[in-house]
Amino acid sequence: MNEMLIDAKDKIKSPDELEKKSAEIKANQLLGLEILSSVYMLAILNMILMGDGSSNILNKDSLKGFDGHYGFGKIHEKFPADAFVLNPPYSAPGNGMIFVKKALSMMNRGYAAIIIQNSAGNGKAVEYNKKILEHSTLLASIKMPLDLFIGKSSVQTNIYVFRVGEAHQKDDIVKFIDFSNDGYTRTNRKKSSVNLRDTDRAKERYDELVDLVRFGKSKLHIFSEKEYYEGTIDPKNGADWNQSAPIDTKPTLEDFKKTVGDYLAWEVSNLLKNQNTEDERLGK
Repeated sequence: MNEMLIDAKDKIKSPDELEKKSAEIKANQLLGLEILSSVYMLAILNMILMGDGSSNILNKDSLKGFDGHYGFGKIHEKFPADAFVLNPPYSAPGNGMIFVKKALSMMNRGYAAIIIQNSAGNGKAVEYNKKILEHSTLLASIKMPLDLFIGKSSVQTNIYVFRVGEAHQKDDIVKFIDFSNDGYTRTNRKKSSVNLRDTDRAKERYDELVDLVRFGKSKLHIFSEKEYYEGTIDPKNGADWNQSAPIDTKPTLEDFKKTVGDYLAWEVSNLLKNQNTEDERLGK
């Protein structure tokens, strides 16, 4: 929500109009779902105390009890979601892609970003992925640092970014980004005051990541071409979402020269060793 309010402040100069827009965001542009009653109540209380609005947090099972409508006041109106962000439970069917499939199928347009165990894009969620691509386009597949959730999980995760409302075509370009080095160094020391340190231009790396997803290779500055690759996927496959830049195995002239040079050096070395051995045998 903070990003929505910041965006409104940047675009609306009138204080009165900004106040109206802020109220509109809090009342009508947020929707939350929580299946556990205790957590649901905590979320309601937290939003009331923080003044963030709370009218559209629903105590429902998102897979079974949610039909896409507002919670209160507009119960007969569909919630017009055009942005979706999720870190689903990896133990759910399809490593959690069942939640993604359900959510995106209820959206008509917009964008979605999912952080999930990367095996979901590598064969563990084939049927869910194929269904998703029938109405949404995969824009980017981002390999995240292995220690991203250090202390809680050590699984490899990927972020998948979608444009919702347009079926993925076989010639659509997908941006594959290796973000293993995000610029941060993480530790799991419980008594440490700082467990996340910027050691390699982290902010700049995240800014460039956003630009690469939005605009493509022209924004490549910090990342190398080995970390950024544009390719395609087969919408009927569902297991080819994790790709990396192809490695060129064709030898170059320099490779040939080096190999010949190494061989000649080895031959000369052997000849000299044999000569020394022969001299020692003859007592020279």
